[in-house]
Amino acid sequence: MKKNLVTMLAIMATTAMTVCGCSNTQTSTSDNAVTAQTSAEAETQEADSQEVSDQEAADNVAALIDAIYVQTRTDETDAQCAAAKEAWDALTDAQKELVEGEYADPDYFGRDTGDASADDPLNQDEIGENEILVVSFGTSFNDSRVNDIGGIEKAIAAANPDWSVRRAFTAQIIINHIQARDGEAIDNVDQALNRAVDNGVKNLVIQPTHLMHGAEYDELVETVNEYADSFESVTIAEPLLGEVGAEATEVNDDKETVAKEITNAAVEASDYDSLEAAAEDGVAFVFMGHGTSHSAKVTYSQMQTQMDELGYDNVFIGTVEGEPEETSCENIIAALQEAGYTKAVLRPLMVVAGDHANNDMAGEDEDSWKSMFEAAGLEVTCQIAGLGEIEGVQALYVQHTADAIANAGVEAAATAEDSTKAEGIDLEAGTYEVTFNTDSSMFKINESLDDKATLTVEDDGTAYVSIALVSKKIVNLYVGTAADAENDTENWLEPYEVEVTYSDGTTETVYGFDVPVTAIGEEFDLAILGEKGTWYDHKVSVEK
Repeated sequence: MKKNLVTMLAIMATTAMTVCGCSNTQTSTSDNAVTAQTSAEAETQEADSQEVSDQEAADNVAALIDAIYVQTRTDETDAQCAAAKEAWDALTDAQKELVEGEYADPDYFGRDTGDASADDPLNQDEIGENEILVVSFGTSFNDSRVNDIGGIEKAIAAANPDWSVRRAFTAQIIINHIQARDGEAIDNVDQALNRAVDNGVKNLVIQPTHLMHGAEYDELVETVNEYADSFESVTIAEPLLGEVGAEATEVNDDKETVAKEITNAAVEASDYDSLEAAAEDGVAFVFMGHGTSHSAKVTYSQMQTQMDELGYDNVFIGTVEGEPEETSCENIIAALQEAGYTKAVLRPLMVVAGDHANNDMAGEDEDSWKSMFEAAGLEVTCQIAGLGEIEGVQALYVQHTADAIANAGVEAAATAEDSTKAEGIDLEAGTYEVTFNTDSSMFKINESLDDKATLTVEDDGTAYVSIALVSKKIVNLYVGTAADAENDTENWLEPYEVEVTYSDGTTETVYGFDVPVTAIGEEFDLAILGEKGTWYDHKVSVEK
């Protein structure tokens, strides 16, 4: 009996241990499963959290971009532009791809449009009494701004060395884009006009780079009229294509000039020797303008009339907006096909090759002109070049500026050569020893000459002072300000070599200059250019 009891107890103990062992194994397995599930959920939550964080960061940048994508400048604009750029720079590459807003996208900051540092915003002060303000819609495409708008501005400046040329854009949206992305400040029209007033400008000529007397031109006239009383004279020059006219059949010399220039440029950029050779190969040239609902939209029809009158049968005028109606993309494609052309060269009829040229015309989206022409079975070549880089177009703007100056009755200021008229010098023709005074010890007469120089008065009344400097480190002089000197290379004073002898008998070769003089005892501006390529302003005078 005792043996049976022991046996039973042993069996019970073994059973208990077995049961207990099974229970521990099951619990461990269950715990591992829960742990694995919890870990997976945590990783998923962390990934979701990271995704939300990335999107939130991108959305913040999109909101900041949308906030400066406006046509009105405020006291907060500068800070908003800086904040948008700082937030963009803080994003990872993956986050940047997530930026999307009402107007925002990754290209706002991310697209490479060229070197902004090559551009001159022409927002300097020290303007002088006569100013030419070149007003453009603007573009955020840096290369186009340099080549097209900058090309026109430089041509006008070269033709008018006695006038200061400055810039204004009408599109605040574009100004903000450039400022936020590149840190370049460009004046809007109000800023530029206020700058002119603050600088004491007396005679102001506005040269719009707009194509026509459209809505942009009307708004410009309205704004300028508010400042008219601040100047002795204000004149607004003609836009590129001149007067509009009432009928689609009306053309003028400006339209003829532009028609010839843009067609020649397009043909030259193609693989054909002539417009006729292109036509024989089934090629049509299509110039894409912006289009407008303004009454000036008839200008596009007039440009087509002008092409027809010139015998340019394979040249067509279209518009992004499709106004006037016959200029829509669909109608232009139909016209090409009806005429039997199988190839199309697309080129912008716009001053700049900016967003419309790169996206609406040559973009890869299905609604771009390139895509729509290709979908219609046409072989397409895109020429992305603005009107502003064409020399003949630049020359037409220069002529319009000259006409405006003439109409204003403003006599041209004296050039550096003409300023040698010695109106304030009551001296007979001959040479005189004079003292040449400067406002800086870094810019002075060579010490061997005791501040002395030679004044020469010619028989015709012109006069100049011959000075020898302390070295060859000053490489050019300019009668006027440093700001004006940069845009007036034709009137830089060139150096010549002078050998000077010091009190100890040693000699040295330094640079000398002949500086035009108009008065004795009166200070005048004389800018200097150093070896490092920087101009500096100085005041000098000649005393007898």
